[in-house]
Amino acid sequence: MADYNWNDRHIITFDDEKVALSTKDLKVFYGDFESIHGIDMQFEKNKITALIGPSGSGKSTYLRSLNRMNDTIDIARVTGEINYEGVNINDTNVNVYEARKCIGMVFQRPNPFSKSIYRNITFALERAGVKDKKTLDEVVETSLKQAALWDQVKDDLNKSALALSGGQQQRLCIARAIAVKPDILLMDEPASALDPISTMQIEETMADLKKDYTIIIVTHNMQQAARSSDYTGFMYSGDLIEYDKTSKIFTNPELRSTGDYVSGHFG
Repeated sequence: MADYNWNDRHIITFDDEKVALSTKDLKVFYGDFESIHGIDMQFEKNKITALIGPSGSGKSTYLRSLNRMNDTIDIARVTGEINYEGVNINDTNVNVYEARKCIGMVFQRPNPFSKSIYRNITFALERAGVKDKKTLDEVVETSLKQAALWDQVKDDLNKSALALSGGQQQRLCIARAIAVKPDILLMDEPASALDPISTMQIEETMADLKKDYTIIIVTHNMQQAARSSDYTGFMYSGDLIEYDKTSKIFTNPELRSTGDYVSGHFG
């Protein structure tokens, strides 16, 4: 490993009115082990932010914290603030399920329900008490159109979601996440299990979705981060090292460690 000064940081901030979500001194512990070391970070509205860094740097752990997914891990403990719409959603009195309606998530591998395409989209709404068929039909069509899947499945909505291709399943999961109209969409390596064509389709879908959503994506794919995101955060060993416009991170970063990582000379 090169002799980097890991105390160096370069982290941009935004005017308050531009911030969709932010963390302050966010730490994640697994038992006694501190996995995330007090990250302060802001995410601009209607932009795509990529989190990059080597395996084990804490990207997915940090991402999962943003909508309290780490609550599902018994030994995990998250401290600090996760601020959304003036509320610290890391407070113990916050309704986690309501928070997740505002901050949705798409996971690394497609995980459609073993139900029809239609019921995958309507499942959460039906559980919330929405029964009007016209309303559900409209949500299904709108969500699938936003996920660039409608034209491919509109005649097969009663078909099992498990019969779709991997790329289609992932876009169905995106449609399912946005059906409840979140403001923020978290994506953890959403294209890592997909072929290049499906990966490009996911990237095109993200570019279209950012008109309506703030997107935060974890990726190991440097080309994907460079192509798809407006901002990029470089993480290492549980710390946020550098955070700036993607164009700057990939062409003229402030820190040598960031430049070495994105150019493949890290280590």
